[in-house]
Parts: sequence; structure tokens; C-alpha cells
Amino acid sequence: MTLEEYNTYCASLTATTHVVQWGGAHVWKVGGKVFAVAGWSKDDTFAVTFKVSDLAYEILKEQPGLRPAPYLASRGMKWIQHYAQPGLDDAGLKDYIAESHKIVAMGLTRKLQRELGVGSAA
Repeated sequence: MTLEEYNTYCASLTATTHVVQWGGAHVWKVGGKVFAVAGWSKDDTFAVTFKVSDLAYEILKEQPGLRPAPYLASRGMKWIQHYAQPGLDDAGLKDYIAESHKIVAMGLTRKLQRELGVGSAA
């Protein structure tokens, strides 16, 4: 997945906003809460970070090309970073980004979920 494909896909999800921050990272949010971050690792490899369920975290953290997200996972948060090959194929990465969007949307207040048309209150 390229940065352009990542941004196009995230923009297609409901009620998202985009900002470039943290030294050039492309950050996507729903209801003001981050659900995906993309940028470059120290060796200039494109990396995507996303929130996952507890079960997905346990499965993905051991896969080649994936790891607990630096900074976030060290604070007990269930975030995975796709940073190298083989990692996930584009379809799998899109599925996990969509799931991250859903997980984050479910954490918003019911009122905000209704206003944005996301989550269980949509």
C-alpha cells in the first residue's frame, strides 16, 4: 500500500478527518480520536499503525512485518504497526484499518456516534 492509497482508503471511511502531524505522520481520526497513523520508519520504510482488538493484538504481534506499535503498545494500548514485508497484504491492511475505525468509533459517546453516523448509535 502506498501513502496515497492509504489516504484514499481512510478518507472513504465514515466521518473521518486527516491531519499531518508528529513530524510528517498522516493521522486519521474519527470523532477527534486517532484510528490510523502512517509515516516512515527510521529506515524510510512506509509504516501503518492501527488499533486492534485484544485477540487480534495477540495474533498479529508475532507475525513477520508486524509489531506492537512503538510508544502506544508500551503504554498498554493494543496498537499494531505494519512496518515491513511480508506483513499484511493490502486487503488485510484495509480490513484492519476499517476495524480500527470501528473500534475507535465505538468508544465515542453515543451522542457523538449519532451525530457522525458511526458506531452502534448510527
